[in-house]
Amino acid sequence: MRLSNPFVFNPHLPAGRCLAGLLLALGGCAHPGAFDDAATGVASSAARHLAQPVPRADADPSAAASRVRELLSRPLSSDDAVQVALLNHRGLQAHWAALGQAQADLVQATRPANPSLTLGAARRGHARESRVGAEFPLGQWLTLPLAAPLAQAQFEQAQRGMLREVLTLARATRKAHIEAVAATQAAAYQAQVQEVADTAAELARRMKAAGNWSRLAEAREQAFAAESAMALAASRQARQQALERLARCLGLEDGPRAFTLPEQLPALPDALPEPAELEQLAMSQRLDLRAARSEAEAAAQRLGLTRRTRFIDVLTLGAERIGSNEEANEHGIEVRFELPLFDWGESRVSRAEAQYMQAVHRAAEAAVNARSQVREAQAAARHRFEVAQRFRDEIVPLRKRIADEQLLRYNGMLISVFELLADARAQIDAVRGSIEATRDHWLAQADLEAALTGETPAP
Repeated sequence: MRLSNPFVFNPHLPAGRCLAGLLLALGGCAHPGAFDDAATGVASSAARHLAQPVPRADADPSAAASRVRELLSRPLSSDDAVQVALLNHRGLQAHWAALGQAQADLVQATRPANPSLTLGAARRGHARESRVGAEFPLGQWLTLPLAAPLAQAQFEQAQRGMLREVLTLARATRKAHIEAVAATQAAAYQAQVQEVADTAAELARRMKAAGNWSRLAEAREQAFAAESAMALAASRQARQQALERLARCLGLEDGPRAFTLPEQLPALPDALPEPAELEQLAMSQRLDLRAARSEAEAAAQRLGLTRRTRFIDVLTLGAERIGSNEEANEHGIEVRFELPLFDWGESRVSRAEAQYMQAVHRAAEAAVNARSQVREAQAAARHRFEVAQRFRDEIVPLRKRIADEQLLRYNGMLISVFELLADARAQIDAVRGSIEATRDHWLAQADLEAALTGETPAP
């Protein structure tokens, strides 16, 4: 049986022309946004936060792989490590793909629901009857202009989530790089200490054999050599762990074998910049605050949408054409809606109001926590800098001066080898403390930057 010219698409029927026009109008309301535009916006925002370019591997995989090989061919600086992570970390690439899914969800949410078409045929004796019907979700169509901003807000939330993932990986890579370089530097220094300790232990053994040293002095040097060996093993294990953490951030299958690091951490700055209005800066750019404000706005939109659609969301428009070989064809329109006898929508409105107030209070809580986190991170950064500066400017130079003076006294036969070695151990402790203090300074700076951007939700 051939069924032609269904009612909704029949240009000769006034209702059909209206519905066809409505379909075309609604079909043109949603245009798929370009994913590249959304991803480029996220990358640009991340670049402003990180003060360095944010490349995307999905834009040109071959070029990304070539860039990674180029960066790994030389000792990795902190910025280079971040670039490798952004290009090579598979988890981040999965998040980029998730942003593409969110883009598709936005397009889907801003398009009207499809109408339904019903075809049927029946026969009673010689009478044959055909039925063609169409139903249109009129309620959903009427509320589409209200739902579109909500869908856009949800997509913007996905963009902020993607931005947080980029910044979080970059900060984690930077901190892992700092720890790996510090661990490598400490292990190399501990190896030098071990050589000195072994030499001192051998000297003590010979002098004891010659009768120039006591058994107590010999035991001290042997204990120091044994403790140094244990410290060397621990420092090498710490270095391996730090290198593996960095390799995971970089997304390298070959692990630490695939890269080399600088021999030591960057030097301390001469002074910290004057503290600006960091709290106000955090209020304007923290991702968690922007997300909380957006959630409150989205809750307000949902509240307004719920209040407006208490009844029309159950409204359905239908069109029908009935044809028979014995009677004239029938055409008609039907409107179907649910009778709100038991559910008038009060519970949905109350739920939306509660969600809105929940979002408002969470936004206020996030602002309080953000200010506190910034103050805490700023104080920690200043304290770590002062400690590292004290090691650099006072403790290490003084220990070196003491060791030099003691060496002069030893050459003049004014002190014993034992006293000279005791001061050498104190200098070793000062250098080791300086390395750790410098590491802690750079880690504190990274934590302060993270506090200003709010890469993770406030606790």
